[in-house]
Amino acid sequence: MGRADFRCIECNEPATELHRDYRNGILKITLCGSCQKPVDKYIEYDPVIILIDAILCKTQAFRHILFNTSLDIHWKLCAFCVLCEAYLRWSLLHSSEPSGHPADIIRYTKEWEFYGMVALASLELSAFCGGVLCFLWAVPGRHRGHHVRLLLRALLLSCYGKALLVPAVIWEHDFSPLCLGLIKLFVLTSNSQAVRVILNCRRRLALVAVGVGLLSEMLAARASQRLAWSIQDTEAMFD
Repeated sequence: MGRADFRCIECNEPATELHRDYRNGILKITLCGSCQKPVDKYIEYDPVIILIDAILCKTQAFRHILFNTSLDIHWKLCAFCVLCEAYLRWSLLHSSEPSGHPADIIRYTKEWEFYGMVALASLELSAFCGGVLCFLWAVPGRHRGHHVRLLLRALLLSCYGKALLVPAVIWEHDFSPLCLGLIKLFVLTSNSQAVRVILNCRRRLALVAVGVGLLSEMLAARASQRLAWSIQDTEAMFD
């Protein structure tokens, strides 16, 4: 044990241990010295229940995951979500084009467009996280000195909702844009809850930070789109 960064999932007070081992398999959950409740009741829960509570954006579940576990899959989760989002955009791009000619099969096998979508999705995610971190860094008070690495980990883990893009890719429907909008809203809600848990701040500050990140993401997407148009115009001039 001995970690100083455990947190009570109820009152967010620091704790040095989650449970105490009395040997012979006897474990006792540590009580919080502030609220007199178990520091982390989730250590006895099934991971499925923890996941359900995290999907419901419960503060206690987020504190358990972000503070009281050593979950270190945020970069892998980030790469998986970027690939799913890139593939979905790539498939929607080609689904809007005519595909009756046999030559289209050869055209679809070209991977450069997919790589471009991966780069675009990565750029947008970087712009989002950068916008959130820069905004929180500019906020005066205790938020300025907070650990950027922990906040970045929380933002990446809270993007787990993008895994819902997998069913959207498998089951293609005409209402895919609506599904994508709902998934985006859910991800932004999880992002704001993660910021709120890490900083222990008001919901308004977390929502504003996520809004700034979303604006940065939209500006990055707009700039990349204009750059692509400029490149196409330049190529057309030399053809």
